[in-house]
Amino acid sequence: MSYQARNSALNGPSNDYHLLPVTDRQMRYARAIAQQSALEIPVEAQRDRKSMSAWISAHKPVDPSPFANYPTGKQVAFAERISRSKRRPIPSECFRDKQMMSRWIDQNK
Repeated sequence: MSYQARNSALNGPSNDYHLLPVTDRQMRYARAIAQQSALEIPVEAQRDRKSMSAWISAHKPVDPSPFANYPTGKQVAFAERISRSKRRPIPSECFRDKQMMSRWIDQNK
């Protein structure tokens, strides 16, 4: 194995998410937020997905629904798949709090 191939294998795959262009869905959602809030989307946020995601998270409206803090269906399905494969139960309080569910998923991957 050559030095370069071995070195890249040790460092693992690179994560180029921050280099990917903004998606159409991100841009549409950001424009809707900007229009509702009378804001402008900064040029820096339009350069890559990570920056746009951060801008959206900082400016999206707060959901007043009592269910806004519940985990998403995808999050629950992923946790249940982990639970089956690792044979570990998901604590019941995780089904009422998306942050707790996220932590459980991160600890049990």
